[in-house]
This record gives sequence, structure tokens and C-alpha cells, in this order.
Amino acid sequence: MHPLTHWHIAATPPLLGVFTDIDDTLTTDGAITPDALEALRALRAAGLHVIPITGRPVGWSEPFALSWPVDAIVAENGAVALRRVDGPAGQTLAKTYQQDGPTRKANYARMQEVLAQVEREVPGANRATDSPGRETDIAIDHSEFTQLPQGAIDAAVQRMRAAGMNATVSSIHINGWFGAHNKLEGARWIVRELFGRDLDAEMDRWVYVGDSTNDQLMFQHFAHSVGVANIARFVPQLAHLPRYVTEGERGAGFAEVAQRILTRMAATA
Repeated sequence: MHPLTHWHIAATPPLLGVFTDIDDTLTTDGAITPDALEALRALRAAGLHVIPITGRPVGWSEPFALSWPVDAIVAENGAVALRRVDGPAGQTLAKTYQQDGPTRKANYARMQEVLAQVEREVPGANRATDSPGRETDIAIDHSEFTQLPQGAIDAAVQRMRAAGMNATVSSIHINGWFGAHNKLEGARWIVRELFGRDLDAEMDRWVYVGDSTNDQLMFQHFAHSVGVANIARFVPQLAHLPRYVTEGERGAGFAEVAQRILTRMAATA
């Protein structure tokens, strides 16, 4: 990982937008910091698209999709997109899914069985407090309100994968789901759905900012990939590191990324 000061952002082709994780990337101690919120506003004001992609559930993400200056929020590791739409009573949220209704219903029932198994078989494992808002995945808390040792985290991941699920570890949760989606597929999908663009053909025009192991696919594929400084906790578990790392942690680190982008845009205008 190189210091952010080594990051070169070419004037052409110009950047199109920024994807970002939420927990411990935009947020600090569970809440978005004023500097990170202002960074979102400044990026949008500069004409860039801004799309958080998170393992958090739909229910948890809804108020932020309505209030934050973003194009959309992709929740549950790429499964669901939330975006504002204008209606007779003002702005409301539209939800778009990668899986159809019958598939989601069948998967939900299977996932609850796996969730119960993990809680039963892994000492100390408990479902995340935001679980009631989840529609397409399950989550075990490892660092938000419960501290699970690495062995228990590994055991939970193993049981999810043994059941045929995808499983990733964020900075706070262990997430599991059925289906081919993930953060990278979610990014490809939302760019196609919202803008009619092919992300793979324009990967060098997008930035990704993250902080943990469930960001690895994004770090691997985005040339402009940045980790906020608290990613240091997960470096031993990362097969793919971000290209660059900030000095600041969490929301301060994201604000640092935004300032670097905006300064470069102003210099090449």
C-alpha cells in the first residue's frame, strides 16, 4: 500500500465517481462524521457519482439513502439498491433487487436455518442487532457489540460456506448469503442500472474506498483503490490490498480521499 500522496489521478479520462464502504470507512463509532458527510456533498457538487456499497441491511440503510448526498446505496453486499425517487408526497425510496421474489423467499428460509446453526455451534456467536432489517443475507456480530475471537469468526465463516453460502467478514459483522452477488457485482449492476454504463470498460474512472476483508474484490479490481488507515487491523487476512492508504482513520480517512480527488480535479480544470 502506497501513501495517498503517491496517488496519481490522470486528467483524462476524467473520474466518473466514487464507491465506498460505510462502516469504519464513512463512519466512526457507528455514526457518519461531519467531515465525511461534507466530503460526500463536495464530491457530488463536483459532478461525481457517489455510491456506498455495504454489508448493512436494507432496513438500516433506508434513512441514509434518503438523507445522504449519494446517488444510491447498495446494501447487503450487492443484493439490493436503494435510491430516491420523486413522488406526489415528496421523495421516497425505490428498492431494486438482484434476485426475484421466489428466490429471495426460498433463500431466506434456508439462511435462517444456517443462522440458527451458527449460533448453536459456535461459542459466543450471536446474530447482529440489525438482523430484523435483513432481507437477503444473515449477519453474526464479531466487533460491533460482541467481541469474537478469530477462531470463532473462522468457525462461523466455515459453517456458512459448508452450507453453500458466500461468506465475508466486514469490520463488524460476518455476512453470509446465497447467490452470485457481492460488492463488485453490485457495483457493476448499479452502474448499468442507473447510468447504462459498463463498469469493467471504465474501471479506471472510478474510485473505491474501504477498510476490511469484505472489500478485497474491490481492492483487487479497482486501480484507484484506497484503504482508510484502520485497514491495518485486517492486513494479515488480506490477499488483495488497496493500492493506497490514508493517514487518517475512518471518516477522517474518507475525507482525505475526497480532498485528494477534488484538489486534483481543480488543478486539471
